[in-house]
Amino acid sequence: MTGDAINPSYDGGPSVLLVAASAASDRLAVAIDVIGWTTVRGDWDQPRAPLATPQVVAVEASGVPAATLRETLPDIAGWAADCGATLVVALTSEQIDLVASATLGGATTLLVDPDVADCVAALTIAAERARLPAGVADIGRESDTARFHRLNTEVARIADALARLTRAEDRDEQPPIVGDRTTHFGAPPPVSTPTASEIRRAIRGRRMRDQFFGNGYFEDPGWDMLLDLYAAELEGTQVSVSSLCIAAAVAPTTALRWIGRMSDAGLFERRPDPLDRRRAYMALSTRTSEAMHGYMAAVRRSAMTLS
Repeated sequence: MTGDAINPSYDGGPSVLLVAASAASDRLAVAIDVIGWTTVRGDWDQPRAPLATPQVVAVEASGVPAATLRETLPDIAGWAADCGATLVVALTSEQIDLVASATLGGATTLLVDPDVADCVAALTIAAERARLPAGVADIGRESDTARFHRLNTEVARIADALARLTRAEDRDEQPPIVGDRTTHFGAPPPVSTPTASEIRRAIRGRRMRDQFFGNGYFEDPGWDMLLDLYAAELEGTQVSVSSLCIAAAVAPTTALRWIGRMSDAGLFERRPDPLDRRRAYMALSTRTSEAMHGYMAAVRRSAMTLS
């Protein structure tokens, strides 16, 4: 391990541990130099810092053999969590599934093919998150956070509505329909579950908008990923983290941030591959699956179009 001794206080900037192979990209190292922080550098044979407990652990995964990542990255992530450090990992798009299986969620930022400016921004935010007390908002992500909370609230509302509908059906009652003041007699027509092909068709329709209006105007990664996982559930197929990033229709780094948040909130679940415990797939949680079923039933009952 090389590098100068670090000052563990914030008077001279946060203490940072950089884990990188000698021949790896220097984008994280350059970013740290640009910010002006003092750093201890570790290699993949001995990644932990013996001099102080870091506030930020920066990991350069590019150029690292897959076997080394599988063996060492979970230990680094666990150690960072134990010492309360935020974790920033720079990786290639080919490494998404491998890296995400060990680090996704919590106080981790995954940067896919970042440049130096991306690294500077992520490290600065990570240091601020490490410094602020738990529960203090991160103003750098205020917009995404607000969107995420709205999505989480909507899923919870749908789940609650579904529970009320089930209780009403158990009592042979008709739940009230908002805005419907007509009187109905007899049993309502049965509502069928949408097919996977219908969900996929709705997803294609969402992507078609970009062909006519350009990219970036209709980004809604949370809902796009919910639809993709719901379709996969109906199909009985598994979805890797990298595939879910594609379904999000945003930059991979943004998609990974959303996957981490939605997993932390209990909307998504990581399920290990039964054939390879080092690989994980993404799926809807039971609560989210029930909410999606309830939402789809409500859309059909109201004769609305899924979008």
